Amino acid sequence: MTQIGAHTERVRQRTHEGFLRHHGFRYAQIATGLCVAAVGVYFVTAARLHEPPSGGSWLGYTLGTISAGLIVWLAFLGVRKRVITEGHYSLKAWVSAHVYLGLSLVVLATLHTGFQFGWNIHTLAYALMMLVIASGALGIWAYATLPQRLHANRGEITRRQMLDALERLDAQLRDVAQPLDRAGAAVVRLSVEDTELGGGFLRRLTNNHGDDANQRALKALRNLPPPAGERQAEALAKIEELLRQKADVLSLARRQMQITAMLEGWLFIHIPATFALLAALTAHIVSVFAYW
Repeated sequence: MTQIGAHTERVRQRTHEGFLRHHGFRYAQIATGLCVAAVGVYFVTAARLHEPPSGGSWLGYTLGTISAGLIVWLAFLGVRKRVITEGHYSLKAWVSAHVYLGLSLVVLATLHTGFQFGWNIHTLAYALMMLVIASGALGIWAYATLPQRLHANRGEITRRQMLDALERLDAQLRDVAQPLDRAGAAVVRLSVEDTELGGGFLRRLTNNHGDDANQRALKALRNLPPPAGERQAEALAKIEELLRQKADVLSLARRQMQITAMLEGWLFIHIPATFALLAALTAHIVSVFAYW
C-alpha cells in the first residue's frame, strides 16, 4: 500500500471512529488510571491514619480540587461545540474526554467526601453531580443506540416524504368525499382537520395518541348507516382504505418523532442539573473556605 493510500485509510478509520473509541480509548485509559491512583492513595492514607480520610484532610482537599476543576471544565462542552477544530483538540476528542473523565468523578468525588453525607450543601452538590452523571450516561446510551433505530424505522423514507404522503392522502380524502352525505363528509373532515401529528414533548416521547382523530374517523366510518347508492358505497370503501393508509404513515412518522424526542429528552435533565450543580458547587466551596 502506498503512503497516500495508507494515509487515506487512516483518515477513513478516524472519520468512522466513534467518540467512545476515540484514539483507542485514550481517555478511558486516562480516567481509569486517575481512579486507580486515587483509590490507591486513599486506602494507603486510610491505613496510616487508621481511619478514612475526610473531606477536610489534605487528600480530601486534593481530590476536591481535582473534582471541582473537572466539573467546571466538563461544563464548557456546550461552548466547545461551537468551535470547529481538528486533531488532538477536535470535538470528538473533547466529547470522549467529557464522557470518561465525567464518569471518573463518581470515584474521585466519592473519595473526596470520605463517605460522609448529611443534610447540607455539600451532600446536595454531590447528589446533583450524580444526577448530572446519570443523565449523561443516559445520553451516551441514546447517541449509541437511537440513531440506528431512527434509520431502521425510517428506512429509505425521509421526514419530508412522510409529510408529503400525509398531505396527498388528505387531498385524496377530500376528493373522494365529494359524493358523500353530511355524515360521511363529517367523518372525512374529522380525519383531515383534527388529526394531530405530534403534539407536546411528553406526547411525542410516550407516543400516546389514544385520542387520534384518524382512528376516531375510522371508527365513525364503520358506524355510518348503509350507503344510499353504489357511488356512495364505492366512496366509503375508498375512504376506509385511505384512512388505513394514513394510519400507517402516521404510525411511522410518530415513531420517528418519539425516537427523536428520546434522543433529545435527556438534555432536559442534564443541562438544568449542570447549572444547579455549578451553583451548589460554588456554595460548597465558599462555605468550606468561610469556615476553614
